[in-house]
Amino acid sequence: MNAYYDQEALSAIRDGVRDLCSAYDDSYWRQVDQEKAFPVAFVKAMTEAGWLGAMIPEQFGGSGLGLAEASVILEEVNRSGGNSGTIHGQMYNMFTLLRNGSEAQKQYYLPKLASGELRLQSMGVTEPTAGTDTTKIKTTAVRHGDKYVINGQKVWISRIQHSDLMILLARTTPLADVARKTDGMSIFLVDLRQAIGNGLTVQPIENMVHHITNELFFDNLEIPADALIGEEGKGFRYILDGLNAERTLIAAECIGDGRWFIDKASRYANERVVFGRPIGMNQGVQFPIAEAHIEVEAADLMRWQACQLYDQGSSAAGAAANMAKYLAAKASWEAANACMQTHGGFGFACEYDVERKFRETRLYQVAPISTNLILSYVSEHLLGLPRSF
Repeated sequence: MNAYYDQEALSAIRDGVRDLCSAYDDSYWRQVDQEKAFPVAFVKAMTEAGWLGAMIPEQFGGSGLGLAEASVILEEVNRSGGNSGTIHGQMYNMFTLLRNGSEAQKQYYLPKLASGELRLQSMGVTEPTAGTDTTKIKTTAVRHGDKYVINGQKVWISRIQHSDLMILLARTTPLADVARKTDGMSIFLVDLRQAIGNGLTVQPIENMVHHITNELFFDNLEIPADALIGEEGKGFRYILDGLNAERTLIAAECIGDGRWFIDKASRYANERVVFGRPIGMNQGVQFPIAEAHIEVEAADLMRWQACQLYDQGSSAAGAAANMAKYLAAKASWEAANACMQTHGGFGFACEYDVERKFRETRLYQVAPISTNLILSYVSEHLLGLPRSF
């Protein structure tokens, strides 16, 4: 545990989140998954308890906590058997508004986000033809008087159906007309309640983890000029605030998953008797669980470093966030495999919840950034190797 943080305060957060999550047990999440539903009751309870407003400054109705405290909240949800993917968007999307929004935008939106009157669960960045090559996005925002007109397409945009607002990245200057490819993109805060059906079409995407996600089509969507966050053309650097927070929070979620798998596997290995003795007596069962535990603990250390650097505003936060996400996603996936192997055939039975969590944690090898792209980032930016793409 990182000595930089108040451990007593973090323990109190853990206890509070665990207490709330105890009312939403495995059977609750199993039913949500099987019905492909949204955990409305859980999200409502987390909002009312103030956990989703943890990082909003006190002057706007939040708790004024940092990324470290937020990471503990999401970690404990996953360690309790839940899925933080249903709530994490509100936390990291809020950073883009908090750090780069105008005073008027913050005064209007942040208190409503803190109270739960509004939800900011979605970020529209990824496009079908650009993928992670964000500078190649084709969605455009053209200024016409007191409005911007949006045209284009986004994909893998989560929780649109359960959000009032969306952070949107669009090109305001064509790629061919900018000095640097990261220039000419702008960030907007889109009111989904007004946009859907009035230039914005939402097409849900069925997927293996019931991660409520969509493809978006913009056809002359008009938004007010004051929906622009910060300066026009500087949206790429603004979005990095949210992305670095996102990767660190995802790392914490994976650590929570990893600990859930390790606890689950250890209990089962102690209880399951075959050939007259617990299967946990066999080193072939013990060692994969022990190795997963070691990897999760190591990833946890990198998580704390990423949180500290981010909360300090350090330029090294991006690298740390990427490495934390890489290590934690890898560790949770190894823990998932160890847990599944320990349970054998029962691991595939829905009633044990292993298969559900197995599917959920596998996502983070791919999203919100794939492990290969993190390796490319480290190779280029930390090791000085030639850019590979």
